[in-house]
Amino acid sequence: MFFKKLVLQGEEISLELDKKAKEDKIADWLPSHYFFIRDSRGTVVGKCDLRIGHNENSYYAGNIGYHVFIEYRGHHYALKACRLLFEYAKSLGMKYLIITCDPDNIASRKTCEHLGGEFLEMAELPAENLLRKSGSTHKCIFRYELV
Repeated sequence: MFFKKLVLQGEEISLELDKKAKEDKIADWLPSHYFFIRDSRGTVVGKCDLRIGHNENSYYAGNIGYHVFIEYRGHHYALKACRLLFEYAKSLGMKYLIITCDPDNIASRKTCEHLGGEFLEMAELPAENLLRKSGSTHKCIFRYELV
C-alpha cells in the first residue's frame, strides 16, 4: 500500500512532512508533526514542527518550533513556515497557537511580532522545566488566534 506524503504548499515555500511523534503522557509531550522547509527550488532550507494541543510544556516551548539553516537566513522562511502551520493547525481543530522565543533572539522575536499575535509576557521558566535545564531562563510568549 502506498501513501502520498503530506506537503503543505505555499507561494514561496513548502513544508514536507518528515515524521510524526505520538503523545508521551509520562514526559508530558504533545503529539508532534515535523517538517522540512523547502524553498521554491526544492532545497531544504530548514526544519519546523507543530506540537498539537496545549499543556504547560507547550506554553513555555510553544506549539511551533523552527530552525532555518544559517546560509538561508534573511528570506523570512520561518515566517512563511509559521503561516502554513497556522492553516494546518486550524485544519486539525486547534483554536490558537503559542510561539515562544528567547528574549535575546532578535530574529525569532521579529518573526513572532510579524505574525501579528498577542505578546502575553516575558516568563521566567520554572526550575523544573527542561528548557531551563538546558540553559534558557526566560521566554517571550506570543498567542495567535486561529480564526
